[in-house]
Amino acid sequence: MARVLLYNLREENRRKKVKALLFQLAVPSREVPPAEQDHPLGYLLGLPGYEPAGAGEEAPFSEEMLVMHALSPRQFNGLLDGMKRAGIYLPLKAVVTPQNITWTSRRLRRELQAEHEAMTAREK
Repeated sequence: MARVLLYNLREENRRKKVKALLFQLAVPSREVPPAEQDHPLGYLLGLPGYEPAGAGEEAPFSEEMLVMHALSPRQFNGLLDGMKRAGIYLPLKAVVTPQNITWTSRRLRRELQAEHEAMTAREK
């Protein structure tokens, strides 16, 4: 089942726009609180076979992040195109894969941040 995890969308207007896009595309979403950033993505998505993890020792991250799971091509393209049209820029976006489904939100954020920094460094 399609689902999107949302992290740290604190600005009300941005959060409402993203949630409205997801509603139009019939994609349920879940806002992940900082206290749950140590759980595996599979658990946060409500998938069977994934258990919650204990609290880690790292401080919660504050960057905005969007994690997509099982979106159809129409939903995926609609979400990204809609965000672009609405002027919503979220550099940390990911699709759940068999490789990262067991990762915590924190690990995924670290990987995405490193990729984003490498890409922006090449553009300079």
